[in-house]
Amino acid sequence: MEREMKFGTRCVHSGEKPDPVYGAHTTPIFQTSTFVFENTEQGAARFAGEEAGYVYTRIPPNTPTHAALAEKVADLEGGEAGQTFASGMAAITALVLGHLKQGDHLISTDVVYGCTYSLFLTVLPRLGIKVSFIDTSDLDKVRAAFKENTKMVFLETPANPTMTVCDIGEIACMAREHGALCVVDNTFSTPYFQKPLELGADVSLSSCTKYIGGHADLLGGVVVGSKDFMSCLAPVVGYTGGIMGPHEAWLCIRGLKTLHLRMEKHAENALEVAEFLESHPGVEWVRYPGLPSHPQHLIAKKQMSGYSGMISFGVRGGLEAGRRLMDSVRLCSLAVSLGATDTLIQHPASMTHACVPCEIRKSVCITDELVRISVGIEEPEDIIADLEQALEKI
Repeated sequence: MEREMKFGTRCVHSGEKPDPVYGAHTTPIFQTSTFVFENTEQGAARFAGEEAGYVYTRIPPNTPTHAALAEKVADLEGGEAGQTFASGMAAITALVLGHLKQGDHLISTDVVYGCTYSLFLTVLPRLGIKVSFIDTSDLDKVRAAFKENTKMVFLETPANPTMTVCDIGEIACMAREHGALCVVDNTFSTPYFQKPLELGADVSLSSCTKYIGGHADLLGGVVVGSKDFMSCLAPVVGYTGGIMGPHEAWLCIRGLKTLHLRMEKHAENALEVAEFLESHPGVEWVRYPGLPSHPQHLIAKKQMSGYSGMISFGVRGGLEAGRRLMDSVRLCSLAVSLGATDTLIQHPASMTHACVPCEIRKSVCITDELVRISVGIEEPEDIIADLEQALEKI
């Protein structure tokens, strides 16, 4: 029996092989919009889906560069197949439009990325799809939310930006009992620290813009699931056209080769930063799944092998104190997004989640004093020193 390779080895090798034409060691960038057929019969067969191959870059499997990336991520997630997209939001949009129809019901985590929230709140209802935003960390509330027409449960865990954790395995089981698809946004954890499919979810998705790319230089998204599900999703991908560019796909392949190394450093640094913040008198509270003080620490410990690099915390003094803190950092960058090699700090209520109505933000604990930090791979002492000098200015 062939030995299964370790995760780090698969980050480097999965989905890739030397170019069969010229023997290129790294996967080439196929910068083309179309592909030449050997004859009309082959062209017809490929468009009919009777023969595997490439036809046009908008149509899955897009290009060999995209295919290599999709295969690599699918292998790391423990899925059968994957599909890449132009952004994380393009992935989510194709996913919900490909699976839901008028009259269907979607259960969503109540704390999700701001644009995901807006998509679910404003676009889906116009299409006749009802959405319930539920505290998915409360299993009783999730159980009570199911309806006869519930077709999808969308989980974001840890949640952006409150770091709330929900039990993927338990909720996936509920979804299965009701004939609903369980989808997990795995962006914060990546498959290195959390594998939703192995926990029972049907689909795992990520914004490649974050840890997968890893260097804040691209936009992208990816969805992983069964071959049957991805086959059903393919027409929506082709019709809507929200696909990743070949160069971005190549950058993601390159980024994934160091995912295991980067994620270990992100998590190691984040724990040190979280412990520093928790001990600082200027900080009111800290949410990091790796801290015993986190409300769902035991659930995180059960389903995650590590806790990634995302922290949220509240500054004593509220919004104005938070502003002074963020305006005073020197090493950390005041910027949205996350998963970059350098540390990013931002204010969700006025930035990434400003599109969420104020009363809704407050009800789900996205408070004005909440600061979100994406801990980078710098030396932790330098990150802490920067935060310390900024906190002194409050």
